Amino acid sequence: MAPLALLVAAFLAYSVPPYLTLDPAQSRVPAPPGFAAHYGFLVAHILFGTIAVVGVILQVWPWLRRTHPVAHRRIGRVYVFGGAIPSALMALTIALFSPFGPAAGVLNVVAALLWLGFTIAGFRAIRQRRYADHRRWMIRSFAMTMNTLLSRVYAPIAFITLGPYYSEAALFQAASTLAGTLSLLTLLLLSQWWLDRKPKPAIAR
Repeated sequence: MAPLALLVAAFLAYSVPPYLTLDPAQSRVPAPPGFAAHYGFLVAHILFGTIAVVGVILQVWPWLRRTHPVAHRRIGRVYVFGGAIPSALMALTIALFSPFGPAAGVLNVVAALLWLGFTIAGFRAIRQRRYADHRRWMIRSFAMTMNTLLSRVYAPIAFITLGPYYSEAALFQAASTLAGTLSLLTLLLLSQWWLDRKPKPAIAR
């Protein structure tokens, strides 16, 4: 948990502060033409997303889940209704007007819909006391919460890899698309592997 928490803390410390000023000039995402409300949706997505990221880290912490089940349930509600669902809805709106090109926009729409669907499915499962299903859906929801973070990790690799093959104007869109594709596929495959893995047999003594 410690390396994951440190990675998330570093990501938030780098990504969030420019948007706390509410100054569009500080935005790291260019505003697409014809969508005047883009910056407002972007700031809302980031603020709700921050709640989601912090909440989901606490949710997957085994010690907290095991020793403080009431806190786990309350943080879970905050994650679902104060973080993941509103942030995914904001992301969906932003993706429809993506400044990173149509392919990256489609990827972001898919990622937002998956995040929204996994989270709602997980909440419905726990309301119906289907605990095993709840765990599976929320692991997938956790994976989609990490999508933005992982895509930022892949982005410089994508720029370096594609740099020799694209003009400067086209490189931005191509690298964004590649980073988004790698991030989405990695998280979906890793989360499914985690769910399908078999526990090691106990060693007889």
